[in-house]
Amino acid sequence: MSEWIKAYARALGFDLVGTAPAQSPPHAESFLHWLAQGYAGAMEYLQRTAHLRVNPAELLPDARSAVVVGLNYAPAELPDTDYRIARYALGDDYHQIIREKLETLLGAIQAVAPDVRGRACVDSAPVLERDLAWLAGLGWYGKNTCLINTHRGSYFFLGVLLLTLELEYDAPAEGGCGTCRLCLDACPTGALTEPYVLDARKCISYLTIELRDTIPERYRAPMGEWLFGCDICQEVCPFNRPRAHQPLRARPTHEPRFQPRALPRLYDILTMDEAEFTERFRGSAIKRTKWRGLIRNALIVAGNKGDPALRPLIERYCQHEDPILRETAHWALARLTAQAEDNGCLTGNNDA
Repeated sequence: MSEWIKAYARALGFDLVGTAPAQSPPHAESFLHWLAQGYAGAMEYLQRTAHLRVNPAELLPDARSAVVVGLNYAPAELPDTDYRIARYALGDDYHQIIREKLETLLGAIQAVAPDVRGRACVDSAPVLERDLAWLAGLGWYGKNTCLINTHRGSYFFLGVLLLTLELEYDAPAEGGCGTCRLCLDACPTGALTEPYVLDARKCISYLTIELRDTIPERYRAPMGEWLFGCDICQEVCPFNRPRAHQPLRARPTHEPRFQPRALPRLYDILTMDEAEFTERFRGSAIKRTKWRGLIRNALIVAGNKGDPALRPLIERYCQHEDPILRETAHWALARLTAQAEDNGCLTGNNDA
């Protein structure tokens, strides 16, 4: 039954699949300690559902097993934009895609074992997917806190299907980063405070997506051109990059719905109202940041780019009724002005 389930999951398009017991995850105490340190920031839902995350059986009574799957999302090429978006958000929203596949898998299992109950969990469900994925042999923890598969890198989504069915379980994954610390050194905001520890409050992904308030000023310039999410700690990872005489480990996705959508330019985003935002990003993970969050992020990117053509749009938001957008716009305008003055001084020195 275990091998049949894995074969069916692969036929549905999952790149990785393994099985693990539906037990309290081995790193449950580490997760609770991480929460106690305040590293989750404003993600209070993690604290609220912590008791469920450390006990899968509370999500599905009598749960015995977890079928854990991985689905590659890496595009063959990045789109040509004047800002940056994390790879996972370039295509259609993954939640529905993975959930559909897991529900199909559950239906197939119940067709041959009608008494089996199951529950599909995709990111938003309160489970510790990475721990279960490690137990199921899909990958090991990297120093950037991402789950890394030795042969496929880390550009893949995780999904979990809890079952009231006893299965044969895979061995936990083996591997490690060795002495490498490229991800820690590359993080522009210092969010990786030490190997395997992420302070989400400093992470560009958290700041641009999860944080609903104003972004602390000390992190704005380091954000650079990241409009939504961040891939820096994965981009520098050797397990996502080609090695001499060897193919790229993070191969392009074969899921057509993960191919990059057509994206608006930064100018178009800054002129977008809420209705246009809703329509433009329908079915995209980008909608999670909501209109105000995306405009806030776009203003910071505009300030960092130093493009004088964006000045009129920034100035427009300096009068906006929303205090967060208004304050961010003033910061962006000041940064734009400062960069223009620096460039002018530099030109003058060269001329002299």
